[in-house]
Amino acid sequence: MGKIRGAIDRARGAISTRPTPARAGTRLSFLLRKEGGSTAAVAARLGVSQRTVQRYLKGVHQPSAKVAARLEAEVRRDWQPRVKAKAEADAIRRGVVVETRARFGFHAAAGSSDDGRVRWITQAITPDHGAELFRL
Repeated sequence: MGKIRGAIDRARGAISTRPTPARAGTRLSFLLRKEGGSTAAVAARLGVSQRTVQRYLKGVHQPSAKVAARLEAEVRRDWQPRVKAKAEADAIRRGVVVETRARFGFHAAAGSSDDGRVRWITQAITPDHGAELFRL
């Protein structure tokens, strides 16, 4: 996943009325409901075997850090789709404000005005460009 897509997904994940489930078992149960009870489909989404998902659900094993991160990302993707869709529609209608930080400056003596430092950059994106950003 690219850096921009990851940032958009994290921003979309922040748009919710309820927090995502915290425990791995609850997250797995949520994905299982979304996939209509298919442990094979959940396993495909997580990149593990079906038997491994069954072991996670029974509590025999706990997901590794890598699988836990993937599990969180998959739950976040499906969490409250109507709330996210409304927030995205509002952002497209009104535009989006992007804020980031970057280091600007030259290699100069410490304390001079040319010394590099972190600066915040805030850019308003018009509704036309916001719609294109979400489409991509």
